[in-house]
Amino acid sequence: MMPGINGTTNGSTAYGEVAAQKIIKDEHKPSAPSQTSQDDLQLVLQNFRLLIADLCQQFGMGHPGGAIGMAAIGVALWKYAMRYAPHQPDWFNRDRFILSNGHTCLFQYTNIYLSGYKAMTWEQLLSYHSERPDSLCPGHPEIEHEGIELTTGPLGQGIANAVGLAIATKHLAATFNRPGYEVVNNHTWCTVGDACMQEGVGCEAFSYAGHLKLGNLTVIYDNNQITCDGSVDLTNSEDVNKKMEACGWEVVDVEDGNNDVAAIVAAMEKGREKNRQKPLFINVRTVIGMGSAVAGKAVSHGAPLGADNVAAMKKAWGWNPEKMFHIPDRVKEFYADIPQRGNRHVQQWNDLVGAYTKAYPDLARSFKDRMAGRLPDNWASMIPSSFPSDATPSRKSNNLVMAKLFADIPTFMIGTADLTPSVNMTHKDYEIFNPPDLIPTSGARGSYAGRYIHYGIREHAMAAIANGLAAYSPGTIIPITSSFFMFYLYAAPAVRMGALQRLKVIHVATHDSIGAGEDGPTHQPVELAALYRAMPNMLYVRPGDSEEVAGAWKAAIEHDNGPSMISVSRHALPQLSGLTSRDGVSRGAYVLKEEKEADITLVGVGAELSFATNTADRLNEQGIKARVVSFPSHTLFRAQPLAYQREVLRRNEGIPTVVIEPYVSLGWERWADAGINMKGFGHSLPGKYIYKHFGFDGRSLLRKVQGFLESWKKGDVGRGEYVEL
Repeated sequence: MMPGINGTTNGSTAYGEVAAQKIIKDEHKPSAPSQTSQDDLQLVLQNFRLLIADLCQQFGMGHPGGAIGMAAIGVALWKYAMRYAPHQPDWFNRDRFILSNGHTCLFQYTNIYLSGYKAMTWEQLLSYHSERPDSLCPGHPEIEHEGIELTTGPLGQGIANAVGLAIATKHLAATFNRPGYEVVNNHTWCTVGDACMQEGVGCEAFSYAGHLKLGNLTVIYDNNQITCDGSVDLTNSEDVNKKMEACGWEVVDVEDGNNDVAAIVAAMEKGREKNRQKPLFINVRTVIGMGSAVAGKAVSHGAPLGADNVAAMKKAWGWNPEKMFHIPDRVKEFYADIPQRGNRHVQQWNDLVGAYTKAYPDLARSFKDRMAGRLPDNWASMIPSSFPSDATPSRKSNNLVMAKLFADIPTFMIGTADLTPSVNMTHKDYEIFNPPDLIPTSGARGSYAGRYIHYGIREHAMAAIANGLAAYSPGTIIPITSSFFMFYLYAAPAVRMGALQRLKVIHVATHDSIGAGEDGPTHQPVELAALYRAMPNMLYVRPGDSEEVAGAWKAAIEHDNGPSMISVSRHALPQLSGLTSRDGVSRGAYVLKEEKEADITLVGVGAELSFATNTADRLNEQGIKARVVSFPSHTLFRAQPLAYQREVLRRNEGIPTVVIEPYVSLGWERWADAGINMKGFGHSLPGKYIYKHFGFDGRSLLRKVQGFLESWKKGDVGRGEYVEL
């Protein structure tokens, strides 16, 4: 084979019929594909492809080509390679499968149906792209449905999720397994397409998985050399196999991925090898839209093949062209044993856990608590009840609040994108998650039992991997990521996917203000809060001092409906002892200083909360009665009853509200009448000068608020006419 994007046999292994004969039988596997007649295998493959063609043709929508080309991969996975239980789909030690090339969702839906998942009825399979809102066959796989581990669609996310799942297995195995008792030993399988190989997040994930030596991860590359625009060589000429080898993967080639099920299974069996030191990359050559008139062409990717074309496919293979959605009895028999086999897997594992419980009762108790997602009942009491009164960066407040919880509760896995000295998320005697045989030139040695993850400079993959950690089993691992707030723009697509799936991930965003100073506008986020405040299922909290940081963490740990983001400062903040309240944070906004006959309400937020209290003091000195509200979370405040919202803001009494926050104003129109906000990007100035440069010094704030209040009293400003001061 010529080297190029199709891969090279240099340094890799090619698998065919000879290698396939090495598949051995054990209690975990069915008969090898070599023991199934080639006629039967061809019947199954043809039936699968025709089902895909019919499903797309039915409503004139869908992505048939890739799913058709992957038929043999599907048979190898669901019939032979994976350990799973269709009738007990949430079995804890099941193999996990991720479809990173999510547009080929019919590949997964059809295999889920054929292998016997109860929820995926025949009627549900036929609902693909129908008008049914309860369809279990949406346009890309969605986590809510049986047999789907994570929602995929944006390409490259799935492989990064798979790395997270594999890390979870490695970590839990290192924590709980004992000799003779491998209570956690599941494998992670992931299919990728040509596009996943090009996406940046995929490249980040491949690099990191190789570094971590995740031998429990197998990626199957559906190498059909087609993307939406045409053939891959239109845009890409790299040698994929050499790239993967350079990243630390073992590479196996399968030349006939269209028909050679035995070769694919033989390659997959390498992923099960004991004590593997490398993740496995199986480069499977397939033909997109195989058997159709548009086989091998980009047009087969995202559009039905056409009724005449589908009929011609059936006729060429000896099928009745008049029959749609036909599954012969021989095909049904081929898949019939899978549910029973899955039940045996579960029973064997239950027996193992029972013996493990007798041998290691304390460890088993901890293991069962982790499986159930239980935190210690007293976790909230581990948060300190008071904090030093000295001015403190709220990034350092994180550590004051959480050090004991991080140290004592193994559910938390903390990670950062190469910013350990800046984000303050370590705890005493913390251990790094790394291969146990890795001895870095600089830094501590780690193990798979470690709970501190150095992600490297990979913000996007960090957030996507964290989604995989969270999805392994709800609450078993609560992943925490950390970086500068500005770099959560790099991570935003994965953070959004976590929110879409309601995954419990806590993101810690530091350096969240123009007060970060001299690093300049590239590092001064002014617009990102608007994104995360608007994101459904996302709890964004911007605390103003250590007490509010405590409230932010309490709210984040209690938030089970999606991810959280805690947004904190680089620079030291005044500690507003006696004013701020962690319980107030839980309600999103609360009154910091009350005035019965108030003239105005000042809203302070996060790192600039003290600006509101100081301005209120100056106004009060001039006879203007100013009340102050702290407003750390739009999400939490929106959830409060209207009566509480009115009690906090008192706008219904005719009292105007001015918010002070050096972010863009978008979103504040709902809660305030005016704002002192940013109208552009930041500037490269030391922190002690930058606030004055943008008009956030005491004198400027006082003048702006006074001017607005005069206009308000004159009637020059009406309710709902948000004024940028």
